Amino acid sequence: MVKIIPLGGLGEIGLNMMAVEYGENIIVIDAGLMFPEDYMLGVDSVIPDIDYLRQNKAKVCGILLTHAHEDHIGALPYLLRDVNAPVFGTSFTLGMVRHKLEESDFLSDADLHEIFPGDRLNIGIFDIEAIHVSHSVVDSVAYAIRTPLGIIVHTGDFKISHTVIDGTPTDLNRFARCGDEGVLALMSDSTNVEKEGYTISDVEIGENLSKIALKTKGRIIVALFSSSIARIQQIADIANARGSKVAFNGRSIEISVRIAKELGYLHFPEDIEIDVGEVNNFPDNKLIIITTGSQGEPMSALARMASGNHKQIKIRDGDTVILSSKFVPGNERAIAKIINNLYRRGANVIYEKISHIHVSGHAFQEELKLMINLTRPKYFIPIHGEYRHLVLHSRLAETMCIPKSNILLAENGQIIEFDESGGRIGDSVVTGRVMIDGKGVGDVGRSILKERRALSEEGIVAITLAFDEETGIIVYGPEIVSRGFVFETETGHLLQDAICVVLEVIEEITPDMPDRLEKIRAKLQTVLRKYFDFTIRRRPVILPFILEI
Repeated sequence: MVKIIPLGGLGEIGLNMMAVEYGENIIVIDAGLMFPEDYMLGVDSVIPDIDYLRQNKAKVCGILLTHAHEDHIGALPYLLRDVNAPVFGTSFTLGMVRHKLEESDFLSDADLHEIFPGDRLNIGIFDIEAIHVSHSVVDSVAYAIRTPLGIIVHTGDFKISHTVIDGTPTDLNRFARCGDEGVLALMSDSTNVEKEGYTISDVEIGENLSKIALKTKGRIIVALFSSSIARIQQIADIANARGSKVAFNGRSIEISVRIAKELGYLHFPEDIEIDVGEVNNFPDNKLIIITTGSQGEPMSALARMASGNHKQIKIRDGDTVILSSKFVPGNERAIAKIINNLYRRGANVIYEKISHIHVSGHAFQEELKLMINLTRPKYFIPIHGEYRHLVLHSRLAETMCIPKSNILLAENGQIIEFDESGGRIGDSVVTGRVMIDGKGVGDVGRSILKERRALSEEGIVAITLAFDEETGIIVYGPEIVSRGFVFETETGHLLQDAICVVLEVIEEITPDMPDRLEKIRAKLQTVLRKYFDFTIRRRPVILPFILEI
């Protein structure tokens, strides 16, 4: 039996991780993270629960990476701590992985293998072929996995465009040859299934950026995803053509550019690149700054420019800021705030809603149909996307004459099984989200998030008391201090009255009662919560600090 086990990425954006199992062999496709949602206060990132792989780590014979985006490689350092299997990826993907593992002090223990599109790999029982696909990051691949029961095609993130700027379009011939061999199951990217037609050409985006550059008299500041190497090349070419200098600003983009240059994915004259500290030494019309922060990240370079806190770059009249990226759902408010602040400082801002200056790396409907036509799968499995995307992609597959019974719409944890009698959704394994907070992995759960939300919304009230150990008489306090609850100077009477409530509780629980301190703590939390709820309609976190001296 072949088992396909989605551990993340089905029914959500990010956390992409898929296991393919046959007998005593497991391969893992991607190990991605997601950035925290609004309710995950203080959390840095989120990774999939890898308990299933941890329990079966002796079976894991390889980890295959499709491309270098964080939602596909970001969880790899955490996976390798528990499952030290060989990792396979293309040149740029492994370049980014090496940097991540070096930061995690894990590089020396990692077994990394560089692959090229067209390579055939024998990993355990599986015969795996890497197939080049176009995406918004260079060196992206899909995988055709030959199993004893047939070929499983995993597209990774892809689009189909015949005018790509890196000169290497999606290898349609290889997908068609897989279709000729007979594809048991196609796992296809669903992210842009809501979009009709075809993706815009990268060449058209480059032409639009060139037109904007020609019209602009002042500085040009372009914010984009740090992994958008092809777009960075376009902008560098525009700068070279107009005799401008280019400055890169933002840690992630500086790392991506360095790795891309070392590996030969970026080509421009060395003399056009300047350090960000030199930006004020050149005329405004001879300067292009490429930076991070297109998603409104609060500590990004662009956010600091917009707020006026950037050390070297101050936004001024005549600047043109281009946000050359898609607005990721959930980031709209933060991006709008930055755009407004940029306008306040006199900049002209160009973004996706008012100009075609970004092209998605994910296939639109007609391209998704073409992928189905090329591979002609017996079974269809939509992957990568929220649940509505998976449903819509399933319906699209039906229009391509795939029987509804052969469309396997699964969510994380549900095991997709294939044997000689066919394919079906079987049992489930435990999956979930593990939160990363600083160096802590998984130590922040629902209860901690609930406490953080209560602290952020209602504040905290701390009561300090000390009793004489022998007599049980108060020798210090009660002292009440609040943070994030009320201004004590303006509503001092509220806290003074709360002291009276505390004293009443202490009177009720006499010194001769067993476990007196614990009873006082519990009673104070209940009574004070009710008191504040009644008087001011707020429910702060109550923290009693009670000592015996």
